[in-house]
Amino acid sequence: MSADLLGGRVVLVSGGTTGVGAACARVAAREGAAAVVVTGRRPGPGEGLVAELAGRGTPASYVACDVADPQRCRAAVAATVEAYGRVDALVNAAGLTDRGTLLDTTPELFDAHVAVNLRGPFFLMQAAVADMLRRGAPGTVVNVGSEAAHGGAPVLAAYAAAKAGLAGLTRTAAHAHRFDRIRINGLNIGWTDTEGEDATQRRFHDAGDDWREQAGKTLPMGRLASATDAAEAVVFLLSDRSGVVTGSVLDWDQTVLGAHD
Repeated sequence: MSADLLGGRVVLVSGGTTGVGAACARVAAREGAAAVVVTGRRPGPGEGLVAELAGRGTPASYVACDVADPQRCRAAVAATVEAYGRVDALVNAAGLTDRGTLLDTTPELFDAHVAVNLRGPFFLMQAAVADMLRRGAPGTVVNVGSEAAHGGAPVLAAYAAAKAGLAGLTRTAAHAHRFDRIRINGLNIGWTDTEGEDATQRRFHDAGDDWREQAGKTLPMGRLASATDAAEAVVFLLSDRSGVVTGSVLDWDQTVLGAHD
């Protein structure tokens, strides 16, 4: 990329302390963001990432935020506006991938998926778009979704339901604010190598240290996608390089949906 795709823009990344969110923060900083704010529940990684970005010359802040709490979502946007004057771009990267089938998912697990994967992005967008409208300024939002939105593995029942909702929300919000010059798009990512995925594989699937290599043997490109791979696509959608596109939910994976051998 050109090293200035996000020149002068204040970028807020939810779930920005690890995984795809942290990669988005790094790529945004590399692409000239005026400031990057990352949110998350763990101050250690968050403050470490902020120090890293600041050391490279990008103003950065960490805001503690559990996106399951709408008030914390609103507060994260307010903190960004207070620190840097505005929110120009929002990335909703926070996510929950705990497993549960149709038969064994509890109401509590279902509600947790909706709270993190759908309700949190809703209220972060609400607050960020309100700031853009207040200033009469254009803006961009990218919601990090999942290929499971089209229908996931049996153990992803609640996750798939919430991510399908996020895809619908993305299109609806984009339609509502297209004449405000606020572009809202989604990226349905496939199997991606992150800290969270490593923990999930070990916790729910008894994976060993070689699970990445074993997974790669089953994939067309011979490897899992990396968090940086996904972040490059997210930042492209945030930038003017993606043109006028809004309301798109792009499938970003090495499988081809609908195709059969």
